[in-house]
Amino acid sequence: MTTVSDAISHVEQPHQRVDLLHRPTKSTGFWSWFTTVDHKKIGILYVVTAFVFLLVGGIEALLIRLQLAGPNGKVLTAAMYNQLFTMHGTTMVFLMGMPLAVGFGNYLLPLMIGARDVAFPRLNMFGYWAFLMGGLFVYSSFLPWNGGAPNAGWFGYTPLSSAPIGNGFLPGHGADFWAVGLVMLGIGSTTSAINFIVTVLNMRAPGMTFLRMPVFVWMMLVTAFLTLFALPVVTAALIMVYMDRNWGSNFFNSAIGGDPLLYQHLFWIFGHPEVYILILPGMGIISEILPVFSRKPLFGYTVVIFSGIAIGFMGWGVWAHHMFATGLGPIAVSAFGLSTMLIAVPTGVKIFNWLGTVWGGAIRLNTPMLFALGFIAMFTIGGLSGVLHSVVPADTQQTDTYFVVAHFHYVLFGGTVFAFFGGLFYWFPKVYGRMMNDRLGKWTFWVLLVGFNLTFFPMHILGLEGQPRRTYRYGSGLGWDTYNRIASLGAFVIAIGVLLLLVNMVVSRKHGQPAGADPWDGRTLEWSIPSPPPEFNFAEVPEVEARDDWWHRKYTEDDRGLLVRLPSGAAEAVGHGDAEAGHHIHLPSPSYYPLVLSIGLPILGYAAVYHTLWLGIIGAIVLTFGAYAWAIEPPTAEEPA
Repeated sequence: MTTVSDAISHVEQPHQRVDLLHRPTKSTGFWSWFTTVDHKKIGILYVVTAFVFLLVGGIEALLIRLQLAGPNGKVLTAAMYNQLFTMHGTTMVFLMGMPLAVGFGNYLLPLMIGARDVAFPRLNMFGYWAFLMGGLFVYSSFLPWNGGAPNAGWFGYTPLSSAPIGNGFLPGHGADFWAVGLVMLGIGSTTSAINFIVTVLNMRAPGMTFLRMPVFVWMMLVTAFLTLFALPVVTAALIMVYMDRNWGSNFFNSAIGGDPLLYQHLFWIFGHPEVYILILPGMGIISEILPVFSRKPLFGYTVVIFSGIAIGFMGWGVWAHHMFATGLGPIAVSAFGLSTMLIAVPTGVKIFNWLGTVWGGAIRLNTPMLFALGFIAMFTIGGLSGVLHSVVPADTQQTDTYFVVAHFHYVLFGGTVFAFFGGLFYWFPKVYGRMMNDRLGKWTFWVLLVGFNLTFFPMHILGLEGQPRRTYRYGSGLGWDTYNRIASLGAFVIAIGVLLLLVNMVVSRKHGQPAGADPWDGRTLEWSIPSPPPEFNFAEVPEVEARDDWWHRKYTEDDRGLLVRLPSGAAEAVGHGDAEAGHHIHLPSPSYYPLVLSIGLPILGYAAVYHTLWLGIIGAIVLTFGAYAWAIEPPTAEEPA
């Protein structure tokens, strides 16, 4: 029996053309969300969960800004401020940014390359559960009996984070929860990266060469390779932190030969590729939105692709610009300063390509386009302030000031978050078959744009005037009061914008205007199938004949080179077959075992934090049972007679 299983790439080869009838699987209802292996449902789970963590991280940010709204703030104690400061950064990087990218990739990659699923559907679901378990595990540190949340900063610098419990540096188990929880999150991210790489390399539709793939697919592929090679580095650092704290090792104890700077090197060798893990998917989203709403092909497609690859490659050579104040020496800081300048080149090339796409186009200023243009503007500001950090004397002055906070928020909020919000508006009709309210969407964009700049632009000035990061209050008379009040006001304006987005999504889910299959007149394959897509995606695997294949099936050029739409129905006639003709499509069966396997992770995590042998045995049993049951469970259910 031919099946589509975890080894789907070996069963349905990309060059084969099939015309099959979908056999319904038991994947509806509430409990189906716990057992599904459908990449689309898993993508929705990732995005929704990441959005929940965005709200949690946003609440933490509001409390921080309330504390700093004026001098000598009394909203938070120093201990609580450190916990919220640490968890805000950890949440936004590891629990919102990365999972949001994985969610978009999960939903869209197979649709964009003409595949029916990812290469390893059950491993895909395990990755989601590992992410969720890791996030819940880290946040469980807030429970009173756990002694407090992580409080050493989202970067966890040593020896503060690695000093053994009881030495007075970091009492409690917060740093242990942080180190162990991030290892869990890394397991989920690594499985997703492997899945994306194998899916893109092995499961593209016939005719979809690498230089016919959508830019978003390319950027997710680069991101997956970055993730695969970066996470082991930080995992090693986290394990060493845990061993220093709990087993008496001395990797980072300088008093007996350890090296605290070793941790910074390990963390930032991961940390700077991590910046591109967050921003490259956003660049891919922008590269899909701009051509559609400019009604032009992406200007310099090949250059955009190779610029993204160059950013991923060069991202490994700039980590020490986070460490210019540590005394690395003139040769090292000069080399890393130069590499930081050079990595701005492919980034700038992308910006010029995006502007070239918009220039002379028939622009439609719908909400996705507004967010795309906002991304370009805000990311450019963040990039320019980043180039300043390549100038070693300037960086030395700006280190540990609010200028750095302004810089990375312009990159990661003005860049990544604006891109993902634009992507939500752009692909929402594909996911749910209904449009989001465009007028409310435009209000959302402008509120977020104003609030964002009110919040983070004054931080440039605060940093240049000397306000340090990571301090829970400041004295009066330093000239910082007004700018901090403006920044705190802007944070609440951002909160209003996010609330508008949330209302728009919830209401439009049930009551939005019906969208149809191709409401934006899109260019890529996902717009060639119904909205929402059927469980099997494509009744007939498409044969790709051009870049932006779906666009070329709808339009041609006349003798004067003007765009002419093909007769109604012509594109569909070329399209993707009749789902009512042919044989059965066998999709992987739902399974509880990825969830069971993931439940073992936090149990082992608690055993590691509290040194509890019996809890470790229980966790090992759960893991072993889940793994063996998963291994012997048939990938597809037997077809009824």
